[in-house]
Amino acid sequence: MRDVPVGIDATGERSEFDSMGSIDVPADRYWGAQTQRSLIHFSIGDDRMPKAVCRAYGYVKKAAAQVNAAAGRLPDWKLRAIVRAAEETIAGELDDEFPLYVWQTGSGTQSNMNVNEVIANRACQLLGGTLGTQQPVAPNDDVNMGQSSNDSFPTAMHIAAVFEIDDRLLPQVRQLATTIEEKARQWHDVVKIGRTHLEDAVPLTVEQEWSGWACQLQACIAEIEHARTGLLELALGGTAVGTGLNAPKGFSRDVAARIADLTGKPFITAPNKFMAQGSLDPMVRAHAALRGLAVALMKIANDMRWLASGPRTGLAELLLPQNEPGSSIMPGKVNPTQCEAMVMIALQVLGDDTAVAFAGSQGNFELNAMRPLIVNNFLHSSRVLADGAEKFRVYSVADTELNRSRIRQYVDESLMLVTVLSPLIGYQNAAHIAEEALAKGQTLRQAALASGHVDARTFDEVVDPLAMVGDGFAGA
Repeated sequence: MRDVPVGIDATGERSEFDSMGSIDVPADRYWGAQTQRSLIHFSIGDDRMPKAVCRAYGYVKKAAAQVNAAAGRLPDWKLRAIVRAAEETIAGELDDEFPLYVWQTGSGTQSNMNVNEVIANRACQLLGGTLGTQQPVAPNDDVNMGQSSNDSFPTAMHIAAVFEIDDRLLPQVRQLATTIEEKARQWHDVVKIGRTHLEDAVPLTVEQEWSGWACQLQACIAEIEHARTGLLELALGGTAVGTGLNAPKGFSRDVAARIADLTGKPFITAPNKFMAQGSLDPMVRAHAALRGLAVALMKIANDMRWLASGPRTGLAELLLPQNEPGSSIMPGKVNPTQCEAMVMIALQVLGDDTAVAFAGSQGNFELNAMRPLIVNNFLHSSRVLADGAEKFRVYSVADTELNRSRIRQYVDESLMLVTVLSPLIGYQNAAHIAEEALAKGQTLRQAALASGHVDARTFDEVVDPLAMVGDGFAGA
């Protein structure tokens, strides 16, 4: 805290009030009565309202104050104090002043009032007032002017979500996709055996296999970008039920434009405030895009850890970086820990998404009252996906190498190369060759020549693994 608050009594507390009366709060804090009541009534678990939401609220309060001042509803001297306190909120300088739990009123009213009280008390302090007096700046009448929790909280949700997507998630997923593409190009000429149903299949190149992973991520990026557009519509200006009661004419349009200027993001006012406040559909759709990313990352991580299984009795096609010992009892054991972490992250996101989807369905009439859960899950999912993608890229994908001798061995021993003979000798005859080779422990070539259906020259000309991989990414 930059200044020592005034109004401290001998107990280290001061009295704050709201419409229900007075209550003591810690004297060294900027929050007020409604925040304190929430701390008492909703001390549930360890889940706190994400600081990203509170910082996003700083943009809401700054923009609203500027629009109210421009409309002549707020004097400039109050505006300057509120704006400074809001800017400190945005910068994270007041993070310790936002202690509320996720499990609170479903509209987010208590978190909105937490921000209102902190900004109001800080503004009072800047203006030489006494904390707890709500003079000369009041949390409801000044900081919350023209707003309701019902329109301001979903606005803060959208702002926080867009920042998380833009600043953390998408950059990390793009870098991971790029790294996978770069690794793939290094191995464009390495032929390996494909697997379907966990069984041997026909050949492809390592580049082709890895290109599939990169393409999955690119598709996920596109879906997240598409879902992000819905988050750019802001509910602010709808006030209590979407009608805009107590907000000045043009407030919703003007405040959205100010938020866009302040954030550098193309936010606009939601064209229908009843949808924006009665539902949380854009957040649900955005989290569904995160679920899609989790599914893709789980597939990639699982493929990598299975392909790296071994080193002696597994597939052992990939050599993952050895980051740390893998066992407290088995010396020399190293595990695919980054892959395992990514799978756990993906599972968590799938669980988060289930809760978000159910919560999104619980809108009743003009309000969805499951907002804290949804924004907490969204920001949590996005953060762990972003951090997981970074660690997975840096400590696993980037330094993964090929076990070329093992890959070559699998190609040489594969029975599914017989597929290329099928057009020449027929499916049934080719199948019998593969069955005979497996039963007698022969190579495919030995069984094919013994069948009498193909001679050595034809076999050697036709059964060429490199010629079986098709024309690059177009497929066979």
